[in-house]
Amino acid sequence: MSNGSTTTLAAPVNQQERIIILDSLRGFAILGILLMNIPSFALPNPVGGDPSILNEWGTINFKVWNFVSWFPEGTQRAIFSMLFGAGILLFVGGKEKRLDGLLPADYFFRRQLWLIVFSLIDVFILLWSGDILLDYACLGMIMYSFRKLSPKALLIGAGLCFVFMLARENRDLYQDKKMIHRGEMVAVIDTSVTKLTVIQKEQLGAMQDFKSRTTPEGRVKRMEKAILKTQGSYEELYEYRTNRYVDDLVRYLFFGIWDVLLFMFLGMAFFKMGILTGQSNVKVYWGMCIVGLGIGLTLSYFRLQQLVDVKFNWFEYTKKFDFAFYELSRTFRSIGILGSLMLLYKSGVFKWLFALLRPVGQMAFTNYLMQSLMCGLFFYGVGFGMYGQLQRHEIYYVVGAVWIFQIIYSHIWLRFFRFGPLEWAWRSLTYWKKQPFRK
Repeated sequence: MSNGSTTTLAAPVNQQERIIILDSLRGFAILGILLMNIPSFALPNPVGGDPSILNEWGTINFKVWNFVSWFPEGTQRAIFSMLFGAGILLFVGGKEKRLDGLLPADYFFRRQLWLIVFSLIDVFILLWSGDILLDYACLGMIMYSFRKLSPKALLIGAGLCFVFMLARENRDLYQDKKMIHRGEMVAVIDTSVTKLTVIQKEQLGAMQDFKSRTTPEGRVKRMEKAILKTQGSYEELYEYRTNRYVDDLVRYLFFGIWDVLLFMFLGMAFFKMGILTGQSNVKVYWGMCIVGLGIGLTLSYFRLQQLVDVKFNWFEYTKKFDFAFYELSRTFRSIGILGSLMLLYKSGVFKWLFALLRPVGQMAFTNYLMQSLMCGLFFYGVGFGMYGQLQRHEIYYVVGAVWIFQIIYSHIWLRFFRFGPLEWAWRSLTYWKKQPFRK
């Protein structure tokens, strides 16, 4: 096969080959992700997940926190992970039908490696500490190995990842319980009679540090530090937010990998089963909706009630409760919301909504990084400095403004161009050849 023929066969998916519903779902997910990310952009850590710090009890701010945490929290990232898993099948499957040998793998892994570069830009230039692209880049390469499994095998893989994630979540809980117990056992020792060993001092110090961080005073200090660092110079902001990312990355990428893999497995299985493409029976989507939301929202309610009962004091929460089920709740809610979206799609009544969000999904990569840029400029001290200046309910006005802008911008852009600007750059780098841009 000649080089010219190979280049033609390896071209990106054209408009006729696109699966419209997947683009629309990406549109829903990419806008929904900002709904989840905005507290980290706008509110000082740990205020985003803790309305007790600013005494928001009984206000509209508490109601907003409660609804977002109860219903959509974590689900849009899950749906986007499913779509990424399906995207692996689309990308590699199309190449394997047209190309011989290792070329499909070559293009895929080059694509993933460039995604790592874009992730580093998001974290170390745009300073978004909640970036997910590195996870997708690395774990997507793992999922490549499972692309040819049957839907049943993929669902088994998802089930195993779910068990591992739930086990990991509860292992962390019981490690903290053990740390508290050991520290409290040391705290009752009469040091005037018995000298503490080095290990006992470490155990006591770990418990006291954990406790002090979760007291109201400790949480306020963390909030004040976050405001000071984020409203400061670019250098201070860079150190603060990139350190947060690196600290979370070590914990999440190596211990929370089951989270992303779970939904990538589900995405691959649902794609092969026709669930993501709208080809399944309506009864399937009703089942996903009723069971997913029924179980997920019930568990979510009890999980949030536990936090309210201890007034968001994580030290007391760890001592009092014996089972963590965030991942259990999020998995069911994510499946339930996906089922709900597919019911809207199958009804035909909301064709206008799916058409409205389709261009947003076609430009999901551009819109994701644009959210980091726009929110950074608006909230960080190097921009307009609105970090910590808005009430919780007011930050969702910013979300609405970004949504409107990205919907309008995406529609206008795709009238004149084949791809979003970053989609075009990513494709050109993947195929190591400048791709056609204008329509």
